Amino acid sequence: MTDVQAYARKCFRGATTDRVGVELEFLVFDAEVPAKHVPIARTTAALPSLPGGSRITFEPGGQLELSAPPGPLAQAVADLVADVDAVRLALAGAGLTLGASGLDRLRQPIRQLHEPRYDAMAAYLGVPYGVAMMCSTASIQVNVDFGADPAERWARAHVLGPVLLAAFANSPADGWMSGRQAVWFNLDPTRTASAAAGGDPAGDWAGYLLDAGLMMIKDGDGLRPVPAGSAFRDFEVVAGRPPEEDDVAYHATTLFPPVRPRGWLEIRYLDAQGADEWPVCAAVVSALLMDDRAAAVALEAAAPVRDNWVQAARFGLADPALRAAAATCFLAAAEALPRLGAEPWLTARVRAFAAKHIEPGRSPAVDLMEEMYA
Repeated sequence: MTDVQAYARKCFRGATTDRVGVELEFLVFDAEVPAKHVPIARTTAALPSLPGGSRITFEPGGQLELSAPPGPLAQAVADLVADVDAVRLALAGAGLTLGASGLDRLRQPIRQLHEPRYDAMAAYLGVPYGVAMMCSTASIQVNVDFGADPAERWARAHVLGPVLLAAFANSPADGWMSGRQAVWFNLDPTRTASAAAGGDPAGDWAGYLLDAGLMMIKDGDGLRPVPAGSAFRDFEVVAGRPPEEDDVAYHATTLFPPVRPRGWLEIRYLDAQGADEWPVCAAVVSALLMDDRAAAVALEAAAPVRDNWVQAARFGLADPALRAAAATCFLAAAEALPRLGAEPWLTARVRAFAAKHIEPGRSPAVDLMEEMYA
């Protein structure tokens, strides 16, 4: 078998700088009839050229994704703000609007993209949760360079996970503040659970790669779906040939742990926010991962709740321990942002978010719930 350990080590080799890259997913709605599905072609026809250079893609259910080029925090956020504003204005002219939640509660999931990769994923993950994840969820992914100590940032991203999930929980559904995360909890745990197990990140990631379910195999120019039941360590038996490095790399793209290494850190546990709120998410995550002083304070506060993923998704900031940890983390992040070169408006927005949501223990989902039942 190809050296999975060697591939895993490559995933933890990256830039020692402090660049940030943000990927925003948005549900797209018809402004007049929100319960109507919006074809991807309609969204595409309305999109403008983007001044910030973000890449535009779509998720299987038609969710719009904007992926900004990596850069220093201030520049990365400014470029993506410009792109989101351009998209929002153009879509409004076409009778469309960007969603402000991480879960579609109005429409039944319908898959619009039928590429072989998505066909295999749908067959493997099944219903109802697989199709819901693919078609009805939206998230924010914050990508951060490893800096000088990849293992340290890997650890920070995991310890802070439940606190940040609770702080940005924004998809109320069936008793959950983060219904999006509840969907993920019901998927194949070999590809969605945390990959952090000990003090050796590359070793943990290699074990995760080997133990995760094998979803599909590259077969010539196509993909062959693999029914659930085989792990990647069974590749040679299932495929009839030894795996190559390209097989390991492709397998890794089918894994969705809360934090994924790809030569940088992908923070994947955050609900989508509104078009005006997402900069807070990018700023807080970046500050707590990149600024050592802020991280020291935040990690001490978050340590007692580091394993409380389910409580964070279900109760959000209504959980007193998570709220207290979040208050400390947000204060540390706000103090760190000027050290990272953030513009004053971004620091002010973080403080305003903390005053509105963190201090009173109101995850953003509470606002959505009040709107739903008003």
